[in-house]
Parts: sequence; C-alpha cells; structure tokens
Amino acid sequence: MLTAAYSGDTTITVTEAEPQPPASGQVQIEVSYVGLCGTDLHILHGNMDARVETPLVFGHEMSGRISAIGSNVSGWNIGDAVTVMPLDWDGTCPACLAGNEHVCQNLDFIGIDSPGALQAYWNVPARVLVPLPDGIALDAAALVEPVAVAVHDVRRSEIAPGEKAVVIGGGPIGVLIATVSRAFGADVAVVELDASRRAQIASLGFATLDPREVDQVAWVEQWTGGAGADVVFEVSGAAAAVLGATSLAKVRGTLVVVAIHPTPREIDLQRVFWRELRILGARVYQRTDFEKAVELVADGTIPSRLLITKIVPLAETRAAFDDLEGGRAMKVLVDVQAGQSVPETEDASGAMA
Repeated sequence: MLTAAYSGDTTITVTEAEPQPPASGQVQIEVSYVGLCGTDLHILHGNMDARVETPLVFGHEMSGRISAIGSNVSGWNIGDAVTVMPLDWDGTCPACLAGNEHVCQNLDFIGIDSPGALQAYWNVPARVLVPLPDGIALDAAALVEPVAVAVHDVRRSEIAPGEKAVVIGGGPIGVLIATVSRAFGADVAVVELDASRRAQIASLGFATLDPREVDQVAWVEQWTGGAGADVVFEVSGAAAAVLGATSLAKVRGTLVVVAIHPTPREIDLQRVFWRELRILGARVYQRTDFEKAVELVADGTIPSRLLITKIVPLAETRAAFDDLEGGRAMKVLVDVQAGQSVPETEDASGAMA
C-alpha cells in the first residue's frame, strides 16, 4: 500500500508499505478520505519536530470503512463506515482523573504522536472509532473532526441563542465555528482579510468585514448597539488579531483562543481588567462534540461542498499543501485509495488473476 509521511525539512515522502493485521483491541480501517489542516502544516514546517518522530505517516481528519477486526473487539462489523476521534489518553494523570481525558497530560494525539491516516489500511484502537450513519458521503464525513473542533469551541464559549459572536479568521475552522454558532442560535460576523474567502462566507449568509477597510471596533459597536460582542473567537493565529480581539468584546464578554500560536502573543490586559473579560482556551474535543459533529455533517448543516475545494490522490499530498498555503483552496481532501495498487487475487482455479 502507498503511504504519505513527513520525513523532515518540509518533505513528504510517498512510499510502499506492507499492511499489518490489527492487534488485539484494534480494528483496521480502509481509509477513504483524509483532510489536510493547519496542524498538518505546522508539522510540515518543522514546528513540531521536537514532538514527532520521523518519518511520520500523519493525518487525523478522515473517513473510511472497517476492513478487519482484531481479537477482543466487539460491536463492530466489517464494512461499517467510521471516523476516528484521534485521542488516546492514559486515564491515570491528574487531568484524566479530573474528567478531562481529552487534554490528558500524556495524550497520544493519533496522527501526530503516533501514525495517522495517510495510508490505505490504518490500525487504530477500537475505542477511538466513531460510527457514521447510513447514507453519509464519505468525503463529507472527513470533515467530522474539524467540525468537532468547532463544536467544542462553541460549547466552551457558552454562547446563548440571540447572542452575537465575532469570528476572527475565515479559514475552514473559522467558517465551521461561524456555522456551528449559528446552529446554536447566535448571530455571527466574520473578520477576514482575503476577498475571495469573504465572498464565500457572505454567500452563506454571514456578515463579513475587512479590518483594513473598516474600523472593526466601530463596526462591532454599531452591530451590537454599543455593547460589543458576547463572544469573540480568535481563529486567525495572527499577533495583531490577538491584540485587537479584546476591543471587540462586551463587558463580561468572552474571548475564546482557538488558533495554535507558535510563539507568545501580546494581549491587552488593561481591556481584560476594565471590562471583566473572560479568556478561554479551547483544545481538541470530547466524545459528545464528535457525536454532534456527525449529526451536523449528516443533516447538511455544514456546507461541505463549499468547504471542500478539491480532492487529490495520495501521491499529490505535497502539492495539496502548496495550494493550501497559497490561498488556492479552502479545504483539500486526499483520496487515499486513488492510485493504490490492487492486490492480486486467486480465481476459482487457483491461478493468479
């Protein structure tokens, strides 16, 4: 089978590997689609070299079907459509014992800390499987993981129906947060620099603004009747966005930090003090977030066709990252089975076909 692995120095190597049978407690998934994301870009650029072991077969946004079942696994069948919640925790650290297993202090994020989904057949612990409903398109189902991120972010914010949210950054996660916030009853505006992205976001019915062309503080004050936003989601990862985010929130409003910031950022703590703001981190997801994400993808709440710009075979994974970085794609999926060699099989006479 073909695999795609990060081998260091912004290099992705596509190689042949021999599939291994699932061990006890594992299932094997025939991987259909894998989404590429910002975390994968961080890996590609070496920002996580202190954490990952190379070569790393990566990828954690995926869909597929069960192709084999190891011993001591029950409740699953060959052919079941599944995705994976790629978190494997130890259950013994203080975070786990406090009920926060998803941010285990010794967390194995599958696809980062251990091999991921950019391979034709992927063995994972059965406990990380999430079932997909009948009829869901497997390309759309590869979006469940980032949708679960958005669901977790919105739930962390505790936004209520009728409240106003500002999403800073209109990339895939920003659009998903906006969409989930609206599904939870909020009124949403998105701050985005790129004109083509703003047009796409506006087509979904969201208010948009370019902070280079309008005073975003004045715009938000007018939009909220002078109060400020109930919740501000910082999704851009930009230093300037972090510094300005607190100016958009109302008294006792909430700032949710979603983006992965590779270095410390300046933040206006005077504003935090003056308005009694709440700042929250939001990392990964819990099982309930994944289950809600499956529901939102399956019922069409998530604009899957808008988000998926293109689908490429596994051999073109490196070029797909170039499209993402160049702003030529919102979301790229890898069709993992495209271009895979077909194993030889015996016909009824015993001859190889």
